[in-house]
Amino acid sequence: HKREWEGLGDAGLLQRMGKQFHWHNRGYESFDDFLGALNSRKRKAVRKERRQANEDVHMETLTGDALEPRHMDAFYGFYLNTVDRKWAHGYLNREFFRLLRERMADKVVLVMASHGGEFVGGALNILGSDTLYGRNWGCAGRFNMLYFEACFYRAIDFAIEHGLARVEAGAQGPHKIARGYLPTATYSAHWIHDKGFRNAVADFVKRETRETLYEMA
Repeated sequence: HKREWEGLGDAGLLQRMGKQFHWHNRGYESFDDFLGALNSRKRKAVRKERRQANEDVHMETLTGDALEPRHMDAFYGFYLNTVDRKWAHGYLNREFFRLLRERMADKVVLVMASHGGEFVGGALNILGSDTLYGRNWGCAGRFNMLYFEACFYRAIDFAIEHGLARVEAGAQGPHKIARGYLPTATYSAHWIHDKGFRNAVADFVKRETRETLYEMA
């Protein structure tokens, strides 16, 4: 929260500003209602992407009792595919996904895509009190526009249907702007004991904030 951030800065912590891409619900009653807020070019592009994404796959959005172990097992495989492609560290294990379903299934919103009766991709979201948080995505093959449908458009569908205030889609990707997700400032505060290191970081966050504000504008 920005007010907390300002207070922590007054207390001597280093302030850092970042950005994420958020979709905000302006009281939309349907996805078409949301599309009406976009210009004609973007509206046509989104409709085309959704149509292409749903041509080859069957999509479903699962939460609560609809979530089954097979869904989480399949998604764990998609998660590992993403980790491998990005040369990243797979810090979540199979047990994590099992416990996620077992202990908080009503807070999990899992978008799954299937082709020929087999799961081929999915997007994992976590449900907050008024926000849907996009967390992980993965796919077992190449499917046209599936990433945009699973991660962005299905999340908007869910948010509108359940009266959520926003969808937070994470930090990376200016491509999200054309899909209705706008850059939004995020705030963090940091304590660094070593004076020399603190001064170096303080210089960096000042320059980073200028760049972040420029990029957001």
